[in-house]
Amino acid sequence: MLKKTITYVDYDGNERTEDFYFNLSKAEIAEMELSAEGGLTKLIERIVAAQDGKKIVEIFKDLILRAYGEKSPDGKRFIKSPELRDAFAQTEAYSELFMELATNADASTAFVNGIVPIAPESK
Repeated sequence: MLKKTITYVDYDGNERTEDFYFNLSKAEIAEMELSAEGGLTKLIERIVAAQDGKKIVEIFKDLILRAYGEKSPDGKRFIKSPELRDAFAQTEAYSELFMELATNADASTAFVNGIVPIAPESK
């Protein structure tokens, strides 16, 4: 899970700093891998190699919104819904994050690494 602190200016002109949470479960990653021909990783490699800016933007938007959610108060669930995603996408926080990832390769790499679950080490 990735906790991202984002500072943005809301639509009333107020500067806000808030924490937002992003995560993809192992099941979500598996679903994404199986839905793309050759797997998601290969799809991303082909798009980057082709330098298809439109596809890269679509993938970043999908990753951000697919990973966005809110932790339950007891920490047992990571709640995702179309309503939560839409609400986040309508904020300037989303815009700030999207622009950061679109213009900063290190930030985008850190984001992807932060939302992908780490497999536990074998003992």
